[in-house]
Amino acid sequence: MSVVPYKDKDNRKSEQVTEMFDNISPKYDFLNRLLSGGIDIYWRKKALKMINKEPNKLILDIATGTGDLAIEAVKQLNPDKIIGVDPSEGMLNVGIEKIKNLGLSDKIKMQVGDAEKLAFESNTFDTVIVSFGVRNYENLLAGLSDMYRVTKPGGTCLVVEFSKPKMFPFKQFYWFYTTKILPFIGNLVSKDSSAYSYLPESMMAFPDGQDFLNIFEKAGYKNTSATPLSFGICSVYIGKK
Repeated sequence: MSVVPYKDKDNRKSEQVTEMFDNISPKYDFLNRLLSGGIDIYWRKKALKMINKEPNKLILDIATGTGDLAIEAVKQLNPDKIIGVDPSEGMLNVGIEKIKNLGLSDKIKMQVGDAEKLAFESNTFDTVIVSFGVRNYENLLAGLSDMYRVTKPGGTCLVVEFSKPKMFPFKQFYWFYTTKILPFIGNLVSKDSSAYSYLPESMMAFPDGQDFLNIFEKAGYKNTSATPLSFGICSVYIGKK
């Protein structure tokens, strides 16, 4: 059974996730920096550096949210253009304003889109990137397969996602933080009690490491790799078409 944000509702996971991000979008960036201590910035930089030798002229940023990965990709990969798609208009509105203030509107285009039914022709993008988004897919294999479809032959897919730390005592401390402290602060600031309880639940349910690579490869990607960061809190997955 899928992990969903609002257990008292019976609509689809994708609809609930969109509603959740719309609800928390005004406070999302602030909470991200606060709850992660800014380490998510390091993760994005580190991940993008892993693919900066590849052709990255046209990039698709899936589940772009407020555009953090797209903005960092402009700096790290120097693309001609990035298209960011996300189902949440609330998140996109925040991202569009942020991109405009940074003077990057000519480089990054943001639009509403379903990550599992991408509205692009096959073999379009040199690079497909997504950070902290695939965990929210209703059907992970379907989403990855559509990402593969729109990737050019020889192109690259980069996935940054939470994973489960295994080292004692860090593992125990981390799960205490994510299941007790994080939901408390998240609820206090965002006023959405479900959103920051959903985060650790979705992390626990997500197939990380080799389990993710198995699905990644089933979607079609080759030469795959998984690189854990920060004691395994986060992992970077790379695949080629």
